[in-house]
Amino acid sequence: MKLSRPSTQAPDALRDAYRAVRAASLDLAAPLSAEDQCIQSMPDASPTKWHLAHTTWFFETVLLQPHASGYQPFDPRFQYLFNSYYEALGPRHPRPHRGLLTRPSVDEVQAYRAHVDAGVERLLDTIDEAAWAVVAPILSLGLHHEQQHQELLVTDILHALSCNPLLPAYRASASPALRLATVAPAMQWRAQPGGHIEVGHGGDGFAFDNETPRHRVLLRPYAIADRVVSCGDYAQFIADGGYQRPELWLSDGWAAVQAQGWRAPAYWLAPDDPRLVYQPGTTVGWQVFGVHGVRPLAHEAPVAQLSFYEAAAYAEWAGARLPTEFEWEAACADTGMTEMTGHVWQWTRSSYDPYPGFRPLPGVAAEYNGKFMVGQLVLRGGSVATPPGHTRASYRNFFPPAARWQFSGLRLAKDL
Repeated sequence: MKLSRPSTQAPDALRDAYRAVRAASLDLAAPLSAEDQCIQSMPDASPTKWHLAHTTWFFETVLLQPHASGYQPFDPRFQYLFNSYYEALGPRHPRPHRGLLTRPSVDEVQAYRAHVDAGVERLLDTIDEAAWAVVAPILSLGLHHEQQHQELLVTDILHALSCNPLLPAYRASASPALRLATVAPAMQWRAQPGGHIEVGHGGDGFAFDNETPRHRVLLRPYAIADRVVSCGDYAQFIADGGYQRPELWLSDGWAAVQAQGWRAPAYWLAPDDPRLVYQPGTTVGWQVFGVHGVRPLAHEAPVAQLSFYEAAAYAEWAGARLPTEFEWEAACADTGMTEMTGHVWQWTRSSYDPYPGFRPLPGVAAEYNGKFMVGQLVLRGGSVATPPGHTRASYRNFFPPAARWQFSGLRLAKDL
């Protein structure tokens, strides 16, 4: 049985894709020191070094060891250190303690990557047509898996740097920090007819198992905003006491506001934030910490680093609601929609549940998605940190409702 939909790429094309994806991971780590790459700022995040090693572990364990004759593992101990959650592959180092792995060093992890890359190249040089039918889907899955970790690498190090009082930039930018005050275009409502529609992945391209099987759903007529909620929009919610009004919040969300002291999105800095003393030249008003360090709030930019609870509270305040994941997917066919991908992941009101007739991938990959289908909410779209070409209309991202370190925002919907 194949691990995913068959890859239509020839060996040379998939080899080129492999090289490009692996190089992209190293490029993302390039701005970071060895000290940066070891840090783990919370149990839900992982060190950069761990991401680089784990994605390599995946290719070694799932691809090379079962399918490359004569392959010798780089270091058998890495099977324990860099397994993430695959129970079928044995015990593993506890997730909350990944930041304690000062050894192996960054250089050793780089050598591990080079060793596995050489093994993949040898496999592709010697594979026959029959074996290719089995190997190609595994290789394709591994590449999409690494692209997921590329986004996590960025969001995890951004969270770690946000914990540093100096608020250092992840990557320097040549663009000026100051900007003219601009606003997002007026939000327009796009009426959608609803009805019976097909959702889920269709066709021969790659898809994760949680996007299948394609099936029909019934949608009532609805309207959906043509753009995502901007920072300027959200600033109005804050100014209107949004974080002090329990009537706007789900019960668990209000409890999180009280327990965590939320007063704004995760990386917003109020003018009186003491950390701004370390940011010479900071302008008046809200500041936002991001990949380029501290910048003045850009009113037209999509609001990000929101939990589901904050997204739902904003929608309540705006007299609207969050779309379901199927409303979002159906709206992708509307040419008047903007910012559907490449800006922020967009919270939906849909629980992360299996589709009717869902079956997980066979073998080890069965643990990839299915066992997480409880207690999570679906996000759709794709963010500024999502690798280009990684997502599609049927792509289902998911996080628990309190998660707010991702590039997660929202789009409004309402009933007609």
